[in-house]
Parts: sequence; C-alpha cells; structure tokens
Amino acid sequence: MQEQENQQAETVEIKEAAPEVQLDGVVQGETVQTSAPEAAQAAAPAQETAEQVIAKLEAKVQELQDSFMRAKAEGENIRRRAQEDISKAHKFAIEGFAEAMVPVKDSLEMALKIDTPSIEALKEGVEMTLKQLSSAFEKNRLTEINPVQGDKLDPMKHQAISMVPAEQEANTVVTVLQKGYTIADRLLRPALVTVAQGK
Repeated sequence: MQEQENQQAETVEIKEAAPEVQLDGVVQGETVQTSAPEAAQAAAPAQETAEQVIAKLEAKVQELQDSFMRAKAEGENIRRRAQEDISKAHKFAIEGFAEAMVPVKDSLEMALKIDTPSIEALKEGVEMTLKQLSSAFEKNRLTEINPVQGDKLDPMKHQAISMVPAEQEANTVVTVLQKGYTIADRLLRPALVTVAQGK
C-alpha cells in the first residue's frame, strides 16, 4: 500500500515538472483555434499570386492565338497570290512570243495585197519576213539545231532517219533533212539527219 502511494506521488511530481511545449498553436493539453478572418488573411497572399499567374497565362494564350491567326491569314494570302501568279503565267505564257510574231503576220499580209508582185519583190519580202521571224525566235530563246556534215550524231539533238554510205567516219551527220530547235536549252524538235554507215 505504501509502495502504491509512493508511485502515485512520483507520477504527480513528473507531470508537474514537465515543461509546457507550444507547437503550431497547440499547448500541452490545449488547442489554440485561429479565427476565420485570420485564416483568410493568411491565405490571401497565396490566393492573389495564383490569380496573377492565371491572368498572365490567359494573356499569353491570347497572344499566341493572335499570332497564330495572323500567321494563318498571311499564309493564305501568300497561297492565293501564288495561285494568281501561276494562273497568269499559264494564261500569258506566250505573250512575249505572240508580240514578236505579230510583225511577221503584218509583213505576210502586206505581201498578199500586191496585185502583180515581181519575183524580186516577192523574194525581198520573204527575206524581210524571215529576218523578222528569226528575230522573234532569238528574243524568245528559240535556237536552231543545224549540224554540219561530219558532226558526230548526238541522240539528244539529232534523229537519224537513215544510214547511207559515205566517205566519212561512221555515225556522223551526212545531210540535214530538217532543222531542229531548242527553247531555253530544252529540246523542242530534234534535227532530222542521215548518218554515215560504217566502212
């Protein structure tokens, strides 16, 4: 009995000697409650920061949307202008050539208006018209392919019609039956030629 009383006394002494500890608004054996206005005031700075971040993000999204719409509109304008240019190029591709050919037609029509032309006048008119035609070809980069006898056969520019015996190296041009033409370094028509047979 006396031992139990001693133990109870020791327990009381230990509880009385324990220091009072305060942790986050909690005192030993007691809880300190914070009022609602104080809690709202403490959370206000964090809430304002979040609202500012959201506002900045929304502004950035709006800016990106505006940039995208401008870029899309510019792309569509470029595509439309390109289509218009292509359409005009197709429509007026031969405008320059046609302009150069008009004087040739004028010369031919003037020659036909003469009632009794002389041979000399006809020849002179034809020569003048041929010069105009050659000038029109030159302006539009239309070049003759007219190989001379003995030139090596070029399959990219010449078309051999036949092989004939000749006193020259085999596979060389003997005669030109019809001139060929290139336009801007592109073959328009090959020259028709005869070539020498092998000896």
